[in-house]
Order: sequence, then structure tokens, then C-alpha cells
Amino acid sequence: MINRRETIQRLSLLLGGALSTQVTAGLMGQVLNKGASLNVDDHQRALLADLTDVIIPDTGTPGAKAAGVEEFIIRVMRDCYELKDQQFFYAGLAELDAGSQAAHQKSFVDLESPAKQTMVKDLIKSNRPFFNQMRQLTVTGYFTSEIGATQALDYLPVPGRFEGDIPLTPEQKTWALR
Repeated sequence: MINRRETIQRLSLLLGGALSTQVTAGLMGQVLNKGASLNVDDHQRALLADLTDVIIPDTGTPGAKAAGVEEFIIRVMRDCYELKDQQFFYAGLAELDAGSQAAHQKSFVDLESPAKQTMVKDLIKSNRPFFNQMRQLTVTGYFTSEIGATQALDYLPVPGRFEGDIPLTPEQKTWALR
């Protein structure tokens, strides 16, 4: 049985690199930010939910919105990022919504899926730092959620013997690291 810290380290490798200090602290339930935090309104919450759903949509398994990833992001931002970093993050979210208003005369949450995907592609070009942070938070929040760990990944709550080298079939899911 591996502990939570080792799980997070393995998840970090699975996600393609080291997780930021703030995301790691958020996964561990720590609070790094002892100062002021931004209040998140319902519109920002809906924007986050829809943006996470573009990054990890519903497919054969529920997507990021169904997993409640926006709540993970809000908590990690509030508890682990300083106010200036929160302001940068939510400014990127506001930029996405302003771009949607300018291009479609609608908020991002009111757009159809193809238009949302186009807006996200434009966001990647115009504000890559925000998108990279958003993607990291979304992927981490999703694969550490119950839905991500049990439905998108295979999960054995009580594993059998260790077999270090097992070939996977093309349709087989990778394993959860809990």
C-alpha cells in the first residue's frame, strides 16, 4: 500500500512532470495562503466548470464538469495561491469571457461546444501561461477525483500481488494511483 505523498509523486510523473508547489499542497489539503483571497462569484464558477469541461469533456466516462473539478480549482486557488496569483488566474478567466463576448456577443457559458473549443484554441495562443495553469489544475483535479480515479482509470481498492510489467490491450484503461 502506498501513502498519499507517494501517490501524488507518481501522479506528477503520470501527468508529465512536477506539479507546482501550490497544486501539491492543495492535494495534500494544506493551506499555504494565510492572506487575503478573492471571492468567486457564480459566473466565475460556471466559467470554470465549462472551461474544465472543454479540457476534459464527457466521453465514455464523465468529464471534468461532472467530477466537480471547478470546486477543486477554487479551493486550491483560495488556499494555496497568493492574492496576486489568484488575480492573474481569474484575469485569464475574465479574458476568455471577454473574448467570447467580443466574438459571439455571448458569455463563454452560453456558447455551443464547437464555439467553446474555438475560444479555448484562441486562448492557448493569446494567454498560454493561464491555459497551462488551468490545464494542470483541471487534469490534477480530475484524476484525483472519485470519478477520475474510478471511472477514467482502473482502480483496485485492494490490490493483489505486484506484477511490475503487464502488457495493456489497446482498449484497456491505465491504472489509478491511489
